[in-house]
Amino acid sequence: MFSTSQEEHCAPNKDPVKYGELVVLGYNGSLPNGDRGRRKSRFSLYKRAKANGVKPSTVHVINTPQASKAVHCKGQHSVSYTLSRNQTVVVEYCHDEETDMFQIGRSTESPIDFVVTDTVSGGLGGEETPVTQSTISRFACRVVCERSPPYTARIYAAGFDTSRNIFLGEKAAKWKNPDGHMDGLTTNGVLVMHPRGGFTEESKPGVWREISVCGDVHTLRETRSAQTRGKLVESESNVLQDGSLVDLCGATLLWRTADGLFHTPTLKHIEALRQEMNAARPQCPVGLNTLAFPSMQRSRDLTVLEDKQPWVYLSCGHVHGYHNWGHRSEREPNALRECPMCRTVGPYVPLWLGSEPAFYVDSGAPTHVFVPCGHVCSEKSAKYWSEIPLPHGTHAFHAACPFCATQLGTTQACAKLIFQAPID
Repeated sequence: MFSTSQEEHCAPNKDPVKYGELVVLGYNGSLPNGDRGRRKSRFSLYKRAKANGVKPSTVHVINTPQASKAVHCKGQHSVSYTLSRNQTVVVEYCHDEETDMFQIGRSTESPIDFVVTDTVSGGLGGEETPVTQSTISRFACRVVCERSPPYTARIYAAGFDTSRNIFLGEKAAKWKNPDGHMDGLTTNGVLVMHPRGGFTEESKPGVWREISVCGDVHTLRETRSAQTRGKLVESESNVLQDGSLVDLCGATLLWRTADGLFHTPTLKHIEALRQEMNAARPQCPVGLNTLAFPSMQRSRDLTVLEDKQPWVYLSCGHVHGYHNWGHRSEREPNALRECPMCRTVGPYVPLWLGSEPAFYVDSGAPTHVFVPCGHVCSEKSAKYWSEIPLPHGTHAFHAACPFCATQLGTTQACAKLIFQAPID
C-alpha cells in the first residue's frame, strides 16, 4: 500500500490499546466550528485503565411503582421494559471486568462519551445552524469492546442514562424472546450496515439492519419508528467490522478498526498528494492562470474561496479557474454554465480536497469529484461511496458525499477531473 509513519499511527499491538474509531459522516476532518471536548467529528476508543462494562444478571417482574423504585435505588445499571401500567420487567446488569463500554448520543451529560448532533447536509452544520427538532436519541447506543485480543467491538441500541437506566416505555417495541429474555428497540432505531469484503477497494455495500437493545440483528421495520419489529436475522451479528456504518437517525458513523486505520492514508499522505498536484502547476485552459488546491485547514471552511481555487464543470470534468461567463441562469449563475472547452452545459462548482483520511478506501491520487458538492478524492473512494445507500430522514436512502453529507446525483454521482497541464 504505502508507508505510514510511527508518529501518526501506533501499531495495533502497541500500548495504549486502541479498539478503533467512530467517525461522523459529513465532516471534512473536524466540526465546522472545531472539535470541542466530547463534541467532535471523530472519537477514538482506547482500552480503559479499569473495565467499566456491564452484563445482564438478575431479572425482576415488578407490579408496583414502589417495587420498581426499590430496584432502581440499588444504583446498578438496569433496563426497564414497561409492559403495562401495572407491570414492568427490570433486568439488572452487573459489572463485567472483561469489557469496556462507550456510550454515544445527543446528550451532553456525563454518561455519554461521544456527543453526536444532527448532520446538516452541505458540511455547514454546527452550533450556528441548530436543528429545530433532533431525531437522534439523547442516549442513542453503546459500543462494548472486549479487553482481550482480538478486542471485538459490539454495538447495542440505547445507552444508560445518568440514573444508569435504559427505559423502554409502554409504546416502545419490545418483546420476550423464546429463551425468556426481554429485548426491545429504541424509538427511531439504531441501524447498522456491514460492507461485504471489509473496507477495501473491492468492498460492496451490505444490507442495512436494525440492532436491538440486547444486540440482536433484525430486518428494518416498515417505517423507522413503527412499533412492530422486523424479522430476527440469526445468521448476522452486532460485531462491528472495519467499515461498518452506524446510523442514529440524524447522523451516520463510520467504524474503523485499529488495524484498518493502520493501513489507511494519513493526513501527511493526503497533504503530500495535495502538494504534488499543486507542484504540477495545473492551469485554467482559458485564463491560463495557475491553479492551486487550498490547504486542508482551508478546505474545511466551504464559505471562503481562494483566488487560485480550481473550479470544475461537473458534467464534463474540465477544471478551470473561476470566471464569469457562460451563464445559462440569472438566478443561480453557477447552476448551469457552458464549458468553454467542450460546450457541455452543467453545474460549475469549486473543488475541495477531501481531508478526512478515514473515508478513503485506498491511497490513490485525488482524481475524482463528487457531484454536485465538489469534494475530491481517489477514484476508488469516490466510486465506493457512490454506491452506498445512506439512511436519510425516517424513510429514504440515498448515496451522499462522506465529506459534507450532500446527496449525490442519481444519474451522475462522481466525475473524473480533467486538468490542463501548463503550456511552458
